[in-house]
Amino acid sequence: MHELAICQALITQVTDLADERSATSVSDIFVSVGPLSGVESALLENAFPIAAAGTVAAGAELHIDSLPVTVHCKDCDAESKVSANRLLCAQCGTWKTRLVSGDELLLTRVELEIDEHTGHRDLSRAGELAAEG
Repeated sequence: MHELAICQALITQVTDLADERSATSVSDIFVSVGPLSGVESALLENAFPIAAAGTVAAGAELHIDSLPVTVHCKDCDAESKVSANRLLCAQCGTWKTRLVSGDELLLTRVELEIDEHTGHRDLSRAGELAAEG
């Protein structure tokens, strides 16, 4: 289950961000996952509380957004959303395509608790996590 290792890397990034901002806790973590990333969202959700336990992110809610698979056609120059198992150009039908998106795992936003007086602070941070596996 490499999703646990991915969650541990995610928690490391979030903990570093919380330390930089002197946050007391993390309330929400937002990630975007492409279907070709090799990451199962359900397993990521299950592994998250285990990785977050005992950290500033313990009790945080993990929000997972699914990204589409997008290809660019080398023949007709069209860009189209396609299914993960059929990377053909939607415009002309050729197989000569280049993957534009769909294999990402991105940390997109983290909401931190700074202190009792300032409340939540929304800090956007786009950082790609390497899916090791």
